[in-house]
Amino acid sequence: MDDAPEPRLDVRMRIVTAAAELLHDEGAVAVTTRAVAERAGVQAPTIYRLFGDKDGLLDAVAEHAMTTFSATKAAAVDAVTGVDPVADLRAGWAMTIAFGLANPDLFVIMSDPRRGRDSPAVAAGIRLLEERLRRVAAAGRLAVRERDAVRLMHAAGLGAVLAILDEPADERDPRLADVVFDAVMTQVLAPEPADEGPRGTSGVRTAAITLRASIDELGALSSAERGVLAEWLDRIVDHDPATSR
Repeated sequence: MDDAPEPRLDVRMRIVTAAAELLHDEGAVAVTTRAVAERAGVQAPTIYRLFGDKDGLLDAVAEHAMTTFSATKAAAVDAVTGVDPVADLRAGWAMTIAFGLANPDLFVIMSDPRRGRDSPAVAAGIRLLEERLRRVAAAGRLAVRERDAVRLMHAAGLGAVLAILDEPADERDPRLADVVFDAVMTQVLAPEPADEGPRGTSGVRTAAITLRASIDELGALSSAERGVLAEWLDRIVDHDPATSR
């Protein structure tokens, strides 16, 4: 009697794993349907049936890799207790930079806006960045709205990795990413409380951002009241004193 057919999910994962190994070891040019089929021990038509074409396969590889990486970062976020949120933010940045430099071809694929826009794994990674920045805001250290800080840090991290990868392999200097991080921090961080002078407009704005980050924890207020307070705080954060009379 013949053995039972291998489950479709197992075959799919075997193909994704084979393609990921080729991508890591030999680069994107090596990821052909023939090479992947040989490494995975399947027929080429199986790849077309499961993934449509090479782009569909690369999408699956990128999603799988990002899912695994996001799970690692999520575990790191969950494990944080009593750590300075800014230091934790830097640690998350360092993890992302290290991942990108260790997986250059994969990172370039994942950085394609077409792939990232509809990727659940990329969305999960953004949520982790949001969580780290919310902790910074709750500690009174965020000087801009959380959503603006998320967009700035995401763009800066992506740009830093791609700029480093654009250099010849033997000339790549990961310290560029540290410079970029420090530059971004000058735009998004508020001074530490001990370093602040008299509270002025910037201090009020920082206080509003800090309270906004903890709005969901204000159990003394009803949901409707929290919604109104959130709207007021957003108006304070967005207010430009230069336009006031």
